[in-house]
Amino acid sequence: MSRYLERAIQGIGPLDEKTMVAARARQDSLTKPQGSLGRLEEISVKVAGIKGEAMPALEYKAIITMAADHGVVAQGVSLYPPEVTAEMVQNFLRGGAGINVLARQVGARVVVVDMGVASDLEPHPGLISKKVAYGTRDMTKGPAMSQEEAIHAVEAGLEVLEQEVGKGLDIVGTGDMGIGNTTSSSAITAAMCGKLVAEVTGRGTGIDDGQLAHKVMVIERALRVNQPDARDPLGVLAKVGGFEIGGLVGVMIAAAAHRVPIVIDGFISGAAALIATGLAPQLRDYLIAGHVSAEKGHRAALEHLGLRPLLDLEMRLGEGTGAVLAIFIVEAAVKTLAQMATFPEAGVHEAGERIETKTD
Repeated sequence: MSRYLERAIQGIGPLDEKTMVAARARQDSLTKPQGSLGRLEEISVKVAGIKGEAMPALEYKAIITMAADHGVVAQGVSLYPPEVTAEMVQNFLRGGAGINVLARQVGARVVVVDMGVASDLEPHPGLISKKVAYGTRDMTKGPAMSQEEAIHAVEAGLEVLEQEVGKGLDIVGTGDMGIGNTTSSSAITAAMCGKLVAEVTGRGTGIDDGQLAHKVMVIERALRVNQPDARDPLGVLAKVGGFEIGGLVGVMIAAAAHRVPIVIDGFISGAAALIATGLAPQLRDYLIAGHVSAEKGHRAALEHLGLRPLLDLEMRLGEGTGAVLAIFIVEAAVKTLAQMATFPEAGVHEAGERIETKTD
């Protein structure tokens, strides 16, 4: 592990308990029955503790969508060819993808990062190039990347988040693009959670039953060849991961170090969170699960992380689409905390308050 990464991990502190107590006290004094806003109240208190502000505001929002290719695609695990990764990156940059539409609605900027697309992308003002290599190697034949490449990918994510903090960042959502990345995520989830491959492997781009059985066999072969060990999260990333997954690990670590709430997207972000919390267990307190993907491995990842998703819309697009929808809910939660009137402010009697009446 590099000193840069070590410093970032060491910079992750505990949530601010005093601020959380103050936020909870305010929640309990707002003009509503206590607890009546359900999980919105819980979210607002958590965000207050992350940011160290009793009434936090989420003005600057970003989705960081990282893209990379996977060598395991050569094993026929996806309906789409690897060229689609680069084509979708161009779609992001033109503003025509699902994440662009939803981000505009929520008022979040989309940050597109080339972590390892298997082709040269034309320079674009909206594209950040952090290419580690032209895609990972085929993990059924050996490690997907070297240990040095894994560290490079994580450090690239740290750098991207640092740059975004400099522009103003109150909350971040994680997103991904990479043909073959559900295969890599299933391998990571099986290794980190101690699950059978069949328990954490889904249909990805929409493969049929026969293709799914083949995908399971491919992942099982990769695990036999590489023998990833959950006690070595960077090793798991190197053996069966992807460059975009490593980049998201870095984004999460740096965001927590800067006390920025992290809304994770679907299965690929969940796999990245398994690696990130393996490296920095205290990071878990900074994570908010945006939604639960239709990919069944995502449920296993969230259960392992101890996170409850905010949404269950049967989505499996990736890109950060589930995360950005959840950011809307998180922002609603903190706005109710800050903008609702308290009982004294509104002149409304609280539950159980004695009302004195005058009699002639």
